[in-house]
Amino acid sequence: MVTLRPSLERGIVDRGWLKAHHSFSFANYQDPKHVHFGPLLVINEDHFAPGRGFGMHPHEDMEIVTYVVAGGLKHEDSTGGGGTLYPGDVQRMSAGTGVNHSEFNGSDSQWLHLLQLWIIPKSKGITPRYGEAHFTDAQKQNRLQAIASRDGRDGSLEIHQDAEIYASILDNAQLSHPLEAGRIAYFQLISGSVTVNGETLTAGDAAKLRDEASIEVSGTGHFLLFDLPAQG
Repeated sequence: MVTLRPSLERGIVDRGWLKAHHSFSFANYQDPKHVHFGPLLVINEDHFAPGRGFGMHPHEDMEIVTYVVAGGLKHEDSTGGGGTLYPGDVQRMSAGTGVNHSEFNGSDSQWLHLLQLWIIPKSKGITPRYGEAHFTDAQKQNRLQAIASRDGRDGSLEIHQDAEIYASILDNAQLSHPLEAGRIAYFQLISGSVTVNGETLTAGDAAKLRDEASIEVSGTGHFLLFDLPAQG
């Protein structure tokens, strides 16, 4: 079963310096029909104005993965992690027992575009940790590149959940991903236009997939794919 999540139905935030779309209930956007999908709790697609962002604030017991699409993300946290991430960079912060961090647009002229993803961990109270990795466009070209996974496969960042996050840049091509029994998938299109199991998606659209043997994608687009346990 494929359920579409049209871009325009997401929660919208416009503070002038911050323009965001929330796929699931977050902060002032609350929708009982869209609270989580398995252990996937947050997909926030954010645009930060030059030099703007969020100062130090706390998180705990959450796997936070950030995927930079355009611009530069300046980050600092209480684990000692920090620096600036650019397109192709992926950041993982396991908040565990507690971590403070800040995130700003590191440019004084260019807008920052990123997707921040929150995954509920399998267990609470782990030691906080930080990690980052870079994936080239070539690594994502017409294939699924794991960017986060339970076992760190294919150079991905290890997370504390039986979940896999893939990134891909499809160029007038098609690909297939098998979905094991008892698994669900979430497909988030960043740009372009693709068909997912017979359904057409355009930029910002998403699809929830349950009881599907595989995920069949064709077209041209930049996207993230989440392979998840049905229960968080």
